[in-house]
Amino acid sequence: MSPPAPPRDPFRSARLIYRAVIPADDSVFAAIDADRIGYINSNASNIKLPGPADAERFRKSVSEELLGAIICLPSTFPPPSTTGSNSSRTSTPGPAPPPIPIGQIHLKGSSQNHRHHRNTELGVDILPLYQGKGYGGEAIRWALDYAFRRAGLHKVRIRAFEWNEGAVRLYERIGFKHEGRERESLWHEGRFWDGIEMGMVEREWWELQREEREKEGAPI
Repeated sequence: MSPPAPPRDPFRSARLIYRAVIPADDSVFAAIDADRIGYINSNASNIKLPGPADAERFRKSVSEELLGAIICLPSTFPPPSTTGSNSSRTSTPGPAPPPIPIGQIHLKGSSQNHRHHRNTELGVDILPLYQGKGYGGEAIRWALDYAFRRAGLHKVRIRAFEWNEGAVRLYERIGFKHEGRERESLWHEGRFWDGIEMGMVEREWWELQREEREKEGAPI
C-alpha cells in the first residue's frame, strides 16, 4: 500500500505563494498604484494621481476583506559554495530570502445581513514587471478554488472596463460568463464606455474542475 500523499498547502498554487497582508505592504500597494496603465484600467477614480494615503487605504481595505492576500513568487535557496579548492569545509546557505511580492488578490466580504447570499466580488492586481506571464490567471483560479471549495460560496463576480479588452478576454478564458453591461457609465479618453459585469457560480466551477481532471485522467 502506497503512503498517503503529503497534504497540499492551501495557500500555494503551481508557481505562486499567497500570504496575509501586513502594514509593511504599503510599499506593495504604492507600487500597484504607481502602475499608471493598470490604475487607469481598474479604478473609476482614474483622473486622480494616487499618493501614499491612497496606498495605505488600499492596503487596509484588502486586509479586511473575506480574503485578502499578497501574491508572491517563491525565492530560491542559494546554492552552497566551497570556501576554497583545498578545503573540506563548505559554507552552509543562510535563511532563504522571503517570497517576492508581485501583486494582490482579494474576495470582498459581505455585511452580516447579506452573508446568506454567499456571493463575493474578486479583485486582482499584478505589478508591471510580472505581467504577461500568466500569474494573474493563476491567482484568479486559486481564489476561485478558495471561494468554492474552501469558503463554500455560491457565486464570484468580477468587473472590467470596456476598454480593458485584455482583462475581459482573460476572464472569459477562465470561465466567467457575461452577465450585464452598465452602458456608457465610464468617461475615459474623450468618450463614454460600458462597465462589464461577469460572474461564475459554483456548479460552473465544479464542471470546469471535472473537465480538467478528465483531461488529466484523474478523478475529481
